[in-house]
Amino acid sequence: MTAFWTALQVELRKALASRVLQTTTLLVVMGIALLALILVAAARAGNEQILTQLGPLAGESGWTLLTGVTAQITAAGALLAFGVALSWTFGREFTDGTITGLFALPVTRPMIALGKLCIHLVWTAAVALALTFLVLAAGRILGLGPIDDEVLRQLSRQAVLTFLTGLIATPAGWAATLGRGTLPGIAVTLAVLIAAQVTAIASPETAAWLPVSAPALWALQPGTVHAGQLALTAVVPISFVALTCLTWRRLQLDR
Repeated sequence: MTAFWTALQVELRKALASRVLQTTTLLVVMGIALLALILVAAARAGNEQILTQLGPLAGESGWTLLTGVTAQITAAGALLAFGVALSWTFGREFTDGTITGLFALPVTRPMIALGKLCIHLVWTAAVALALTFLVLAAGRILGLGPIDDEVLRQLSRQAVLTFLTGLIATPAGWAATLGRGTLPGIAVTLAVLIAAQVTAIASPETAAWLPVSAPALWALQPGTVHAGQLALTAVVPISFVALTCLTWRRLQLDR
């Protein structure tokens, strides 16, 4: 346990000092909230081009429109951002050449990898809360009306969606380790994103059973995804946390 806490503290200091994570946080939190605000404002003003882009959401209004637009942006934009951040977290050890020094540390490599993933988990939760707060603020700026129980449920789904999106990005850490750099992790993230988007559009019934698609579908259409299907999302982080730690355990410097 002492070794794990040591790894956790070191990775936390790295994360706090990282300009990559700082920039990504701003892009996800400020960028998504601001873009959603602009799109909803344009839709309420009757902008035909924006209404066409919104698809089924074009017929919605008020908080439902805002949270729906935010969920759509989060499902794609946040997944890519989380994947890039996680790819950098693992890939930088190889591209910067610091991986060599990790072999000499008393803390095992699997513990280091687990520490990185735990920091990613905490960071994702913080981003989810911050983004939800800014969406709430955007709604107040737009004058969308009182915050009742239904609005709170919509905002809660947004927070859960953002958090689950961060968990879905965990394959990026494993890919960055296998590929020994950031680009393989980003490539895998794009593959996951494309698979989720295509499945959601082509076959919503199938998407409800697909862990990488279910959270976004649930946030937009809660009635189409039941609790068991949403719970399957946990398979992704659990599997890839185990794979990443195992891969770090078997790392060799001569490969």
